[in-house]
Amino acid sequence: QVQLVESGGGLVQPGGSLRLSCAASGISFWLYDMGWYRQAPGNQRELVATIFGARNIKYSDSVKGRFTVSRDNGQNTVWLQMNNLEPEDTAVYYCNAEWGSRNYWGQGTQVTVSS
Repeated sequence: QVQLVESGGGLVQPGGSLRLSCAASGISFWLYDMGWYRQAPGNQRELVATIFGARNIKYSDSVKGRFTVSRDNGQNTVWLQMNNLEPEDTAVYYCNAEWGSRNYWGQGTQVTVSS
């Protein structure tokens, strides 16, 4: 059974930081592109960042320079370090694992940026 379990969301003031974690089980983690997506109320789900190897990392323009994605294949875990958070970053953040036709999602974790 494949599971992607996110954690680390919460309420933070503008300018603050959060670190999201996604622990994967039931997959050969090292084979998968791992990604973070987010969905704000009334909006479509959008890409935040993806990571395969150390040289294969992508960020959306809206988070470049503020967010950092990383992974540890030995721990089957991917992280999203979010710095200098803005109210526009408020959303449910989802972890995604993709390999060929296989595509899995976590349950999401809420991030709220508000003073």
